[in-house]
Formats: sequence, structure tokens, C-alpha cells
Amino acid sequence: MTEKKLVWDLSKLKKQNNGEQDKQTTEHPVYRQYVGKVRPCIDLIDSLRALGIEKDLALPTIAVIGDQNSGKRSILEALSGVALPRGDDNVTPCPLELKLKRIPATQAWKGKICFCNASTELQDASEVKEALRKVQNAVTPTKSAISEELISLEIQSPQVPDLTLIDLPGIVRTATGKQPKDIGIQIKTLLKKTIGCKETLNLVVVPCNVDIAATEAMKMAQEVDPSGERTLGILTKPDLMDRGSEEIIMNIMRNLVLPLKKGYMMVKCGGQQGIYNKPALADAIRQEREFFQTHRCLSILLEEERATIPHLAEKLTNELVRHIIETLPTLKNQIHEGLQKTLQALQKYRTPKTDSEKLIFLTDVIKLFNQDISQTICGEEQLFGNEISLFAKICKVFQMWETLLLECVEKVEKNAQRRTRQYEDQCHGWKHPAFVNYRTFENIIKEHIVELEEPAILIMNNVIGLIEEKFIELAKRHFANFASLIRAAKTRIEDIKQKQTAEAERQIRTQFKMERLVYCQDDLYSNDLKSLKAENTMKVGNEKELQVGAALNQEPTIVQDMVFYTKVYFDGATKRLSSQIPLIILSFALHDFGDKLQTTMLHLLEEFKASQDSENKTLNSVGRFELRGLLQKGREADEHRNCLGEQVNRFTKACQCLRAFNSL
Repeated sequence: MTEKKLVWDLSKLKKQNNGEQDKQTTEHPVYRQYVGKVRPCIDLIDSLRALGIEKDLALPTIAVIGDQNSGKRSILEALSGVALPRGDDNVTPCPLELKLKRIPATQAWKGKICFCNASTELQDASEVKEALRKVQNAVTPTKSAISEELISLEIQSPQVPDLTLIDLPGIVRTATGKQPKDIGIQIKTLLKKTIGCKETLNLVVVPCNVDIAATEAMKMAQEVDPSGERTLGILTKPDLMDRGSEEIIMNIMRNLVLPLKKGYMMVKCGGQQGIYNKPALADAIRQEREFFQTHRCLSILLEEERATIPHLAEKLTNELVRHIIETLPTLKNQIHEGLQKTLQALQKYRTPKTDSEKLIFLTDVIKLFNQDISQTICGEEQLFGNEISLFAKICKVFQMWETLLLECVEKVEKNAQRRTRQYEDQCHGWKHPAFVNYRTFENIIKEHIVELEEPAILIMNNVIGLIEEKFIELAKRHFANFASLIRAAKTRIEDIKQKQTAEAERQIRTQFKMERLVYCQDDLYSNDLKSLKAENTMKVGNEKELQVGAALNQEPTIVQDMVFYTKVYFDGATKRLSSQIPLIILSFALHDFGDKLQTTMLHLLEEFKASQDSENKTLNSVGRFELRGLLQKGREADEHRNCLGEQVNRFTKACQCLRAFNSL
């Protein structure tokens, strides 16, 4: 018999018994089969949640949300048969897991409140309210505070359905009383973490006397579940709906206003007074049923089993069981995969014991680190996810250098015109006009060469910063569990960086010192000058000269010649600089940096080996102690290892729960 058939048969059985669970019903074979098949599904998820699996994976659940005064708390009290505490300013301070378990009528009521590793046994329903309030005050000692900590309330009673719900704090729009100003944001953030999971069925509670589309609860549900696949609407307070609004309410119930795949239910809950009293509870259920039976518009809902608390309880149980069955295969796979991945991660935290094991281990990790360094400086590094290679980042910085050179070429043309006119106006001597002054030519070239020197140093510093960042990242990746080893690697990286920065800067400044000599092979310079003049003549002939070229044709010949001479020379100089500066940086800041880092890490390995020899005289006692501590676990590594161990324990126990479930 399938689960769906079991749920249908139970529904039929309940209908035959007018919704009342008596001794005859509990002895019915269909009910016994239902309990044997369906109850374990709910118990399985409850057990997984008790293990803390929700820290690792999302579990199938029903979350109850609603605005303030929506009737949410009254529904939970009617389902559970107990009075629940109200938070200050009518705000529930933290999520409440409500685990309801139906037991035979011959057994006594039992209750239990669990929080963290502590639990409180309850013997009577009247004890729940005060006991739960004490736990809530312990979780949120500050009045009106909100906490993400989950409190579990388990109730075993003949009058409750088999069901587990997560009651979330009610949504507020504005802070009142002693509530923090951002309480609305706090609550919405908390709610979205739960109702946003695709494993969560959202139970949205809305009163009949408000505009359903304007409620914050429905807005949030639509935001995280636009298609309405995971949302069930519950309309409350039908006795308070405005006169003449019956048609609007019925259209909502017919799924014509805000369609939801799981539709809508309607309930009319009584007050909190005496809710845990069995006669009073039975009387409240009877009164609710009579209300719908006698209502001229809403009676059809009772016939369709879409009204009253008993029908809601049945609907929720069926929906939860169906949802668990649908998600169980995926959940099993996630638990098994999580266990394997966590075990693999935990293996990385193994600590070698003997000296020989430590030496072999350190040799292996340094070897892998050096391999990654070698691949990185060759542009063949291994990338993860959306990572960008180091060489790609460096190329972007070099593109900035190319842009600076092009901008400088444009400045040279304009400056050549200005400086030549200035020379003619101020320093014209006994020479005839149209003779170019070579000193002016040199000064213009040197002036712009000097302007590029500091930007080149800045480019070098940017690149070497990227290289240092990458090498430290690799050290953290390979030596993640050993804080002392990371510190040793970082110290060597920083030392080498300083030396290579100084050497690269010295080479760059030497390059610019040579560029200030203003020299070029005569044949190369003459050919470039002819090419530029021919190009300019062609542009003029085609009447496509640029604005600078047009203005230049109006200048005296001496100015035109100076512009040509400086442009030709500076074009050649920038071609040299555009390649030479990156080559210097790549050579000294990348390749030499990487090679020296690999060498010094191998030296570290030799020093570690020497430190293991107590007779070694080349190291003082401090040096031997520091080197021997390279493989000591740091506090963060210990904490992470402990977290992984706890995770393995959770997944292992979860697998045991799954095996027990499969054996049923």
C-alpha cells in the first residue's frame, strides 16, 4: 500500500468517525498501518533536526508565519492543546519547534522542552506556558530581543495530530514599547533564512478582516516562493470579516485572488482560556464546527473539508508526510555525500607523530607548494571557480602602463610646439630662421622621459603586490592547518619581496637613466622620420588631417620640424619602454621572486631536518625549538578540526537514523 493511499484511507476513516479519534479507530487496521508507515517519516526528520543536521543541510519542514495579531498563536494552541506564552509586545522571541505526537487514549499526556543539551520533562499541559517562558527568557534575557536559537517543545497526547511545525516570530512593521528600532528587519532576516529554503513548506496565516495582498507575511511568502508551490494559506477570524466582504473571502478560498498550489484553509479558533482542559478543548472544536455549519457562505468549506482545526491538522500532516517522502531521496544523497566530503576534509588535519613522519610530511607539502609556485610564474596555475590567474591580473596592470605611454606621446606633440615657439621668441641668436636648436629637442625628450619614471615604479609596486598576495594565498592553501609554517613562509615571502622590489626598482631607474641620453641609430631615426613625413603628406593630400595636424600646418617650418623630430624619437623611446619595463618587472619581481622562494623553502626543509638532530651545533636552542614547532596546529586549525569532527559525528548518526528508517 502506497503512502498516498494510506493518507487517503485515514482521511476516509476519520470522516466516517466524524473527525473523532476513539478506541475503535485506533484499533482499525488502516490506522495501525498508517502509524507504522507515516509516523516514522516525521520521527526521522525530528531525529535529524535533534542531531543538528540543519547546521549542514536544510530539512523538510512546515514553517508558520504571520503578521502580528493574525491568529497564528491561536492556531498553534488549538493544534497542540496547550497555552503558549506571549512575548513582550506580542512578539515571539525565537523559533519554536512544535513536535506533536498522537498516542493511544489509554496513555497519559507527556511533554518535554529541549534547548541545547538540556531538557525539561512536563507532566501536565498546564505546565507548558510557564516552563516555556522560562526557557525563552534564558535564550533572550533582553526584553523584546530576537534570537535564532531553536527551542523544541514535544507534546504526546491522544488529542493532537502527528505533526511537526516551526513557529517563527510574528512580523512587525514598526517598533513599539521596548522593542529595538530595527526589530522589523531582524525578524524578516530570520524568517527568510527558513522560508527561503526550497525544503520548507510555508504556512501563511492571514485574518479575514484585512487585505490579504497587503500583509507582510504573504508578501514575504510570494517573494521566496513566487509560483506558490510551497505555500499554504490559512484564513483566520472569519467571525470578524467586514459585512459584504463574503464574496471577496470566498474568491480567496477558491484560489482566484492570490493563487497558491496548495490552496487555502479557514479556521475559527477560541481564546487561550482553558485550552489545555479536555472538555473545554472539545467544546471549542464543537463550536467552531457549528459556526461553519450554520454560516450561509462558509458552510461549503466544511463540506469540502477546508475549514476547522481538525481538517487543518489532517491537511498539514498529509502535506508534511508527502513533502518528506518527495525530498527523502535527495536528503539521503546529501547526507552520504556530506559525510564523505567531511571525512576527506578531516584527513587533511592529520598530524604526523614521529620525526621521520614529520620530515616526510613537511617534504610533501613544501614540494606541492613549490610546484604551484612554479606553475604560477609560468602562467599555468590551477584555478578554482571564478578565480583569475596571476598573469591575467599582471597584464591588466601592464595595459595601464601602455595607456600612460600613449597619453605621453600626445603631450610631447603639443609641448614641442610650445617649447619651440618659446625658444624662437626668447633665445633667437645670429642663426638664420628654420634651423632647429638641438638643445631644445633634447630638453623636450628628457622632460617627458622623466615624467614616466615614477609611474613606472608605481606599476612595478602594483605588480609585485599582486605577486606577494598570490604567493601568500598559496602558502595559506597548502599550509592551512599549520599556523607556524604559514608564518615561516610569509616571513620568507616578505623578505624576498623587499629584496626583489629594490632590485627591480634599481633596474627600472637604470633604464630611465639610459633613456635620458637621447640616442638612436641614425639609419633607424632617418627612416622613421621619412615614414612620418610621408604619412602626414598623404593625410594632407586626402584632406583627412587631424585637428593637431591642421593646426601644425599653420605653424612656421621650424615648429613643424621640431614636432616631427620629437614625435619620431619619442615613438621609438616609448616602444622600448612599453616592453622593457614589463620585462624588468617580470624578470625580477615575478620569476626571480618565485625561484628564490622555492629555494628558501627547500632551505627551510633542510633547517627543519637539522633541528631534529639534538647534536646539531649550527642551530641554537631557540632556532631548533621554532623549527620543530612548524607542524604544530594553530588554535584556528584545532577549532576547525573540532568542527569537522562534530560534523562527521552528526552525519554518522544521521546515516544510522536512515538505516533504522529503511529497516522499518
